[in-house]
Amino acid sequence: MSKLSDKPAANLDASNPAQPTPEFSLEQRRTLLRIAHRAILSVLERQPFPEPPAASLRLSDPRGVFTTLYLPGDFHRQLRGCVGYAAPIAPLYRAVAETARAAAFDDSRFLPVTKEEAPKLEVSLSVLSRLFPIHPEAVEVGRHGLVISDGARRGLLLPQVSLENGWDRETFLEQTCRKAGLPLNAWRHAATIEAFTAEVFGDADVESPC
Repeated sequence: MSKLSDKPAANLDASNPAQPTPEFSLEQRRTLLRIAHRAILSVLERQPFPEPPAASLRLSDPRGVFTTLYLPGDFHRQLRGCVGYAAPIAPLYRAVAETARAAAFDDSRFLPVTKEEAPKLEVSLSVLSRLFPIHPEAVEVGRHGLVISDGARRGLLLPQVSLENGWDRETFLEQTCRKAGLPLNAWRHAATIEAFTAEVFGDADVESPC
């Protein structure tokens, strides 16, 4: 399970031509967000791990996903946790539940979410495509997320991170190397570069998921 510590997730802008056509319907998004909220509440209320009602084939497909939690603030949202699976190791609905729980209670940067905080939490999901090899010149800022690895060292940054920081392509590659604990120029040499796309949506994009 991976942790994202750079920037919180951003909402998918359907009007942005750099973004692909949404893969998930509004109802599927609501279902996934509901699962995330219920997974967190189940821990606080000591209830069984939630199973989705009649999950569709698309929601049962193994996918990587990052779950990001926020608390509302006076001027901006406060990051409250972010954990994800970069690889498709579980059905999407299950991966959402597991990463939501981990973001709420196992992100070492934060204290566990409390019962008082839970109703205020805002959830954002980044559902990842499968990884594919990519040449550095083909990386599109805002569209591609990156995974750069060399041996046991591996760094991942979501597509929205480059936009939120105002990075160009080269800076995005360098910062992904930094995330992996590699020299900033490792992407020019022996490091393996892979990319993915992500469909990003959250509570603000749908009606109340609870």
